[in-house]
Amino acid sequence: MALPSANPESRRTFLQMSAGAAVIAGLYSLGGRLTQSKARPETAGVSPYGPLALANDENTGLPLIKLPQGFRYRTISWAKDPLSDGKSTPNAHDGMAVVKQAGSEVTLIRNHERAGKGATLGGSAVSFDPVAPGGCTTLLFNTAKERLERSFVSLSGTLQNCAGGPTPWGTWLSCEENVGDPLNKDKDGKPTGYTRDHGWVFDVKPEAASAPVPLTGLGRFVHEAVAIDPATGIVYLTEDSNPAGFYRFIPSTPGDLVSSGRLEMLSAIGRPDTRKRIPPNAEFDVKWVSIADPTLAHTPKTRDGKGVFTQGQKLGGSSFARLEGVFFTEGRLVITATSGGNASQGQVWEYTPGKEKLRILFESPSKEILNMPDNLCATPQGCVVLCEDGGRRGQRLQGLTPTGELFPFAENAMVLKGEKHGFKGDFRGGEWSGVCFSPDGKWMFANMQSPGVTIAITGPWEDGPF
Repeated sequence: MALPSANPESRRTFLQMSAGAAVIAGLYSLGGRLTQSKARPETAGVSPYGPLALANDENTGLPLIKLPQGFRYRTISWAKDPLSDGKSTPNAHDGMAVVKQAGSEVTLIRNHERAGKGATLGGSAVSFDPVAPGGCTTLLFNTAKERLERSFVSLSGTLQNCAGGPTPWGTWLSCEENVGDPLNKDKDGKPTGYTRDHGWVFDVKPEAASAPVPLTGLGRFVHEAVAIDPATGIVYLTEDSNPAGFYRFIPSTPGDLVSSGRLEMLSAIGRPDTRKRIPPNAEFDVKWVSIADPTLAHTPKTRDGKGVFTQGQKLGGSSFARLEGVFFTEGRLVITATSGGNASQGQVWEYTPGKEKLRILFESPSKEILNMPDNLCATPQGCVVLCEDGGRRGQRLQGLTPTGELFPFAENAMVLKGEKHGFKGDFRGGEWSGVCFSPDGKWMFANMQSPGVTIAITGPWEDGPF
């Protein structure tokens, strides 16, 4: 199949959208330059929307999360729910984005971070690898009727699809966080049986699954998230490893990610390692070093999964601590380093293309302030929303305002006793992921990865900075 980014019509659409910054640029607008966070221990837990309180799911009636008064939510997709295509909803919900809205119908594409070996989501005929259990599902949510209208598999046969990012042409870039291949063995030393190399990015249409094609120019490594500059078509990519690199892919033709291009790694001049001992408000000049072989998964004579990183590091590329979330807004990118900082509880970075500057926005001093930020997005009013993934009991969605204030907006309170699909356990330490907004700003969507739940939240956003 020809990917949408490879055909002329898609490229024309991309160029039209880049001129006006399109829907996605409006969705992820900060409104102004973010300042260094002012979060302090004595202000932790204080939300401008008011205190968080346990709230019942309008779908199941179960008390699953805490929200400020006036906000309400409903679960719209659980693992094991039947899909519209007759299959069962897979588990391990992860990265997600709204790729379009037509009237009251919002289309989301969602990753499933499924690793190991197992049945594919969509059947072998449309799977990249017939024994790889990861992929994506598409959800169509009606905001007027407040219900899920359809859901189906849109990518199949991939491995550990963690995060990704929306494209200006209305698709989803899904990233494999695993460089498995036919030489892989399981924990018992037996071959996994993978038939293909993994560690790629795939361009996923919001329609039913069709044969996927890897975007090999974007590199083969432990991928996490992607963001595209709609003005230039440059693709920015994070790596979930420690140490990790921050990369960009410059396509020869904007909007065409299948054909030729150049992969490069960021170098913070004078700072080869950014993982600890970064002064507040520190800013570094940036240059980029070329990756000679983007498809090299391992350092030669090893199975370390760092073939791309090692190439860049040797040329001066800088090390980060588990780069995960990234999004582009108003000429800059905001990036999370999940285990960065002196307390290993996370850093939030800002990179400005053109000016070629890298700046630290926030470093968490403790898990009570911010517990390892992962996926992120921006709200229509200019805040950043951070998904926690550190295991603290009561993982949170936290807001970071343009003026640097950090505050909790939602908290995982899910304890199940078999009420839904037989799921039992204390899931409060489970990560949030896939946070995003409808284009009109009225609905926030997010995932709780375990046991696998997608929720839709609405309420008086105008009462606070979201």
